[in-house]
Amino acid sequence: LQYMSGFGNEHVSEDPRCPGALPEGQNNPQVCPYGLYAEQLSGSAFTCPRSTNKRSWLYRILPSVCHKPFKPLEEGHLTHNWDEVEPDPNQLRWKPFEIPKAPQNKMDFVNGLHTLCGAGEPRGRNGIAVHIFICNTSMLNRCLYNSDGDFLIVPQQGKLLITTEFGKMLVEPNEICVIQEGMRFSVEVFGETRGYILEVYGAHFELPDLGPIGANGLANPRDFLVPVAWYEDRQVPGGYTVISKYQGKLFAAQQDFSPFNVVAWHGNYTPYKYPLEKFMVINAVAFDHADPSIFTVLTAKSTRPGVALADFVIFPPRWGVANNTFRPPYYHRNCMSEFMGLIKGHYEAKEEGFQPGGASLHSMMTPHGPDADCFEKASKAKLEPERVAEGTMAFMFESSLSLAVTKWGLQTSNRLDKSYYKCWEPLKSHFNPKCK
Repeated sequence: LQYMSGFGNEHVSEDPRCPGALPEGQNNPQVCPYGLYAEQLSGSAFTCPRSTNKRSWLYRILPSVCHKPFKPLEEGHLTHNWDEVEPDPNQLRWKPFEIPKAPQNKMDFVNGLHTLCGAGEPRGRNGIAVHIFICNTSMLNRCLYNSDGDFLIVPQQGKLLITTEFGKMLVEPNEICVIQEGMRFSVEVFGETRGYILEVYGAHFELPDLGPIGANGLANPRDFLVPVAWYEDRQVPGGYTVISKYQGKLFAAQQDFSPFNVVAWHGNYTPYKYPLEKFMVINAVAFDHADPSIFTVLTAKSTRPGVALADFVIFPPRWGVANNTFRPPYYHRNCMSEFMGLIKGHYEAKEEGFQPGGASLHSMMTPHGPDADCFEKASKAKLEPERVAEGTMAFMFESSLSLAVTKWGLQTSNRLDKSYYKCWEPLKSHFNPKCK
């Protein structure tokens, strides 16, 4: 597979089987090369400032409007109903989510979407949702597009071969991809597959501002990869199913051809992927902790300056060198909601109960921090330069919204670790008023 590099760039691509498929000097000529149809995909209002205006022009064999009417489709465990169960302010942790076995229970990417928590409402264009995907079979003659917002996909087990209208991407664990609002895609898997999704309504992901860090650091724009044009001119007499996620529900429409019939395209509104090992880590080199915002890969901004609707944060391998410092994450209460997942390895603050393929949620103002074992070890450790999180990749979806957990998350999944609170029970008082 080939890619073009650069975050938010104006890209130009055409399938080499049809050289000259892109019109020259204009977007929608009276007759397009090769008899193609011109179609614009807009990711922002026409009147947005140039710096935030997102659109791409697609040149396709048939336009996407050629389909039968949409009809409701069973959503399964996909939801945006945040009132299914009573709110729960407790520290929550989930064991690794179970992947169904094939062929007894075949489940593709769409069937395997399970909403864990979220807040807001897609019709109001403000909110987020966190989904778990578990699947064991590829999508066959069907695709999905999200009318509600963007999907940030974090595979944890198994590769995803994602076909989009813009081309193909192979996304492996320790990589992420973003499928932006309205983009049609289909997912091929190669066995039991699992991962996490952060969905944002009403905003797009962007690179965080660097401020005093300067011009370089964190996720560098050149490391983001965009697929190159690839098309299939394929008729599907039995019917190709186009699934729309619209206002939190699923709808399906039938058509008799593949939607991946884009021969050429140009624009800055594209799907993209990013390898997490490329992240340039910033860290404290004297004492104390810098705030975890230094690990932000992507952010979706809210309407309040400096406050994120959602941040995607990672905790990659790095050096710890801070002097006279308790080096693991400190005890904390936060005005943000923190959802964490683990792609691989052992998270430094909780090496036992927090497992790859599992998750945790520390809600707004709910206290959290290292377990008792971690605290005791780190308090007595010899402070010398050490590698932190070697062989590990943990991440966090952080949001300014107060997240509600779904019934599936609290009950149906049967993966909630009800003994999570016990990891702090062994903490004991070391207070001695006679010893400074």
